[in-house]
Formats: sequence, structure tokens, C-alpha cells
Amino acid sequence: MLARQRQTAILERLRLAGGVRVTELAAEFGVSDMTIRRDLDTLHEQGLLAKVHGGATPAGPGSTDEPGFRAKADRQSAEKAAIADHAAGLVRPGAAIALSAGTTTAELARRLVDVPGLTVVTNSLPVAEALHVGGRTDQTVVLTGGVRTPSDALVGPLAVAAIAALHLDVLFLGVHGISERAGFTTPNLMEADTNRALVAAADRLVVLADHTKWGTVGISSIVPLDAADVLVTDDRLAPEARRVLDDRVGELVTVPAQRGAQ
Repeated sequence: MLARQRQTAILERLRLAGGVRVTELAAEFGVSDMTIRRDLDTLHEQGLLAKVHGGATPAGPGSTDEPGFRAKADRQSAEKAAIADHAAGLVRPGAAIALSAGTTTAELARRLVDVPGLTVVTNSLPVAEALHVGGRTDQTVVLTGGVRTPSDALVGPLAVAAIAALHLDVLFLGVHGISERAGFTTPNLMEADTNRALVAAADRLVVLADHTKWGTVGISSIVPLDAADVLVTDDRLAPEARRVLDDRVGELVTVPAQRGAQ
């Protein structure tokens, strides 16, 4: 196999798996680890992938790139639905919970409209709207103030101040990226502050993130990986990511997605 053919095959495996390992590629193609590393170097220089320790992940956007809520809503929709389904099972009637901004947390909100006695604190306009329109009359929805971001989050000092006096059972946190080095990250500095306030207010942290978030690094870290009591993701998470996250988060949950529904 020519180098170009092998590199094309590497990109296809990366697209399907969300991550690749040098040792596995070397065994698959019958070449040395050094040959695979040169292939990854070439693809990295072309901006087609991001090199990580022992392998590679898809090339991500810039660390401050922040797509709008609508732009993100249709991405990995089956995976987000499966993650939200599992997360909904962690919510008990009468609980006081927080949902951060994000498309996956918005999916979760739609599954909580029938939970009795629920109090939901959120800095997400779509989350608040979903519960306002479809929620029960015995639910309480608290929407923080703040400055609106492209992802329809309310952030900044007003949001932080509103959250600081609260004591919540659990926070369901959506994130922009996950990295072994940087932890859970966001491309918005003020959103990082607001999310850290939510983390501090909650007894338990459940992170909701599909497999594409692995290897993406926003400009600001929210919390390290070991701050998560639970990380709920989908079953397309790369093997390298599983190994890292199994060691670092309290509990790693991977759920299958009905991708035919996309």
C-alpha cells in the first residue's frame, strides 16, 4: 500500500472511530510504528487531524470558535438523544438540579417535563424555554441573568452571582471539549466562570458529552477530568479516550445510539 493510500485509510478510520492509535494502525497495515507516526505527522501538517499521545483525533476548530446553538443542534443527534435518555434516569422527583447550556442538556430538559416537584436552575435559554412550555405546574425553573453567548447561554458576573448562593443536588454539565491535559473546556471565558459556579453549587457533577468532544480543547478549562462524578457519552468513544477517562472520572457510562434515527 502506498503512503497516500494508507493515509486516506487512516483518515477514514479516524472519521468512523473518532480516534486512532499508532500501535493498532501499525498492526492493521503491517508497517512499523515509525511509519504510522510519519503518516500522522504528514496529516497533522495538512490540518487533517490532531496528534495526541499514542495516536490522533480529528482536527478540531480553534480554541475560541463557538458555533451557535442552532448550528450544533443537529450534530450527533442520535448520540445526544441516547445520552439524554440515560441522564433523565438519574433525576429524581423533588430534586434541585442545574442544567448548563448546551444542545445535549437541552435534549435532557425535554425529557424532564413530567418529573414532579423538580427545581431546575439553568443559564440556558433553550433549557428554560423547554421546561416553561412543556413542564408541570409544580416545577420551578430558575433562569440566571447574564450576557447571552452564541450558544444561547447566559454568562458573566450576573450569572455567577445568581448561582453563588444556591445549593443543588446535581449539575448536568454540557461541555465544548474534553482533553486529558485540559480537562473539560469551553471556548468562552465567561462561560467557564459561570460553569465553575454551577459546579461549586452542586453536590454531584454529571457531564454529558458525545464522542466528538474528545480531543477538542476550548480556550478555558472548566474543571479537570477527576471533578466529574459521572461522564455519560456514546459508544463511539475512541479506545484511547476510554482508557484515559476510565482512570480519571468517577464513573464512565457509554450508551448505544440509534443512529438510524438521524
